[in-house]
Amino acid sequence: MLPRPAARARPTMNDVAREADVALKTVSRYVNGEQNINAAMAERIADAIARLGYRRNLSAASLRPGRSSRTVGLVISDLANPHWAALARGAERAATDRGYLLVTGSSEEDGARHDALVDRMLDQRLDGLVVVPPREPGRPWSALVPPVPPVVFVDRPLDTPGAHAILADDRDGARAAVASLVRAGARRVALVGDSWLIPAMAARREGYRDALADAGLPDDPALQHDGAHSLTQAQELVAGLLGTPAGGAPPVDAVFAANNRASLGALHAFRDAGRRLPLVGFDDFEAATLLDPPVSVVAQDVGGMGAAAVHLLLDLLGGTADVPSRVVVPTTLHLRGSERP
Repeated sequence: MLPRPAARARPTMNDVAREADVALKTVSRYVNGEQNINAAMAERIADAIARLGYRRNLSAASLRPGRSSRTVGLVISDLANPHWAALARGAERAATDRGYLLVTGSSEEDGARHDALVDRMLDQRLDGLVVVPPREPGRPWSALVPPVPPVVFVDRPLDTPGAHAILADDRDGARAAVASLVRAGARRVALVGDSWLIPAMAARREGYRDALADAGLPDDPALQHDGAHSLTQAQELVAGLLGTPAGGAPPVDAVFAANNRASLGALHAFRDAGRRLPLVGFDDFEAATLLDPPVSVVAQDVGGMGAAAVHLLLDLLGGTADVPSRVVVPTTLHLRGSERP
């Protein structure tokens, strides 16, 4: 067996200073981006850094007063869900454009896991956080020991005074979706979604109820289902809503799927049953336009929300005046035919 190579010590700024034959303070000014350095010295420092393979320790630099790690954190629900993946991609692009690194973690809707991720990011001295609050809440943010860096909440509001948030207009989007089903003739519209404890889901339920009230239709709790956290759960719920085999009357005549997984679950149930109900979903998805009929959806700019959250966070870090505490992003209803019988 070959012997393991000895660990190589990481080069330090002192090593760079000796290699470039300049003062340590000059190297420090160079790596921190100061411009008023003699051009010949700057070139020697750059050559020394390249030869030695020196890397600046941003974690250590962030411990010094007034210094930044140039890193921000993102805590989302589930990176495997295309909705959250799109949000993370938008956030990462915005961070990169402004010279920051984005570190991402998934809470999986678990409050304890969410709290552990936040603690780890704070221990790493990240400059700020973008956070999607989990379905199962953990400790209150007020319980964190100061100092706490700036935090921006995205997609789900938090009932904390002064909290900064980027939100979609969930209630208005749901209202428009259900109204389109009613206009197409539906009178018993089922709502299939995730837990009402999720603020965005609760707002979509309110929009659903708004549309029923606008049409003079009853608000029937028996038609409102909050157990569709996964595609499989949504599929089972919708299969039950389809009622008796072909020829019998189903207990509902349309479905409002309150997130993308509920839409996909409904489509699986329709396929298995060999028949479908009018459907409008909340959140667009890639295959929506490939189906027959194409799936009508309420679309939100999820990537844009992730980017807006990062820009808001970095504006807070930069002390930009008049930073809004809450930004509501409008949604768009795309009617493609699935809302009709």
